[in-house]
Amino acid sequence: MGTVVAVWVVAAIGGIAIGVFVPPAWRAEWLVVSVGACLLLAFAIQLGVAQARGFIARVAMSVLGAAVVLGVISLGFGLASVVPG
Repeated sequence: MGTVVAVWVVAAIGGIAIGVFVPPAWRAEWLVVSVGACLLLAFAIQLGVAQARGFIARVAMSVLGAAVVLGVISLGFGLASVVPG
């Protein structure tokens, strides 16, 4: 389970980095790139664990969780752009 959560943490760090360093016009594209990077990371971590039982479930949980984390961060970006400041 720790390997799954590790991908979620990387997704959160990537999403925050996108919010800080990427202009608002390009954030959606970079969030998609971040999900793809999390997919590759999940495969690499699970292959490194070398445990066949539950491989697909662990990769799926990793990627789905990363997508949810990045979706929540994306929602924050959207709300921040609507709020006058």
